[in-house]
Amino acid sequence: MEALTKDVIFKKSPQELTALLYEGIIDNLEQAIELINDKSYVQANAKLQRTNDILHRLGVGLKYEAGPIGQQLDMLYNYMADQIIQANLRKDTTLLREMINLIQPIAQAWSDVLRKKVNVSQSSTVRKVTAYENSVMRVQN
Repeated sequence: MEALTKDVIFKKSPQELTALLYEGIIDNLEQAIELINDKSYVQANAKLQRTNDILHRLGVGLKYEAGPIGQQLDMLYNYMADQIIQANLRKDTTLLREMINLIQPIAQAWSDVLRKKVNVSQSSTVRKVTAYENSVMRVQN
């Protein structure tokens, strides 16, 4: 994960910021598991609270008018937040791994869509440049 400065964040699209939030969830959960295994419970608690903060931010950014997926993601984020609280109380790393397994496919799908969108926009740019070059070449001939 790249170092996040204000400049980097302001240059990201909303979609890229969402991808970063998903990465943040996974990173925090993985770190919390390690911290729990090391019996560093205060630090693990901070990571899990941060994870729930991210889930809350993701929930706030949902657009319900886009269809049922908004409601489904809201339910998923709320479920995950509740499970993370339970895992934190019980220091249950198995439950935290389950939460990673829930969010990873969504994070991966989001990244795949972003990558495809970049490729599509790059090919669109290439077509525009090629069209421009062709029109310039016709004028010169």
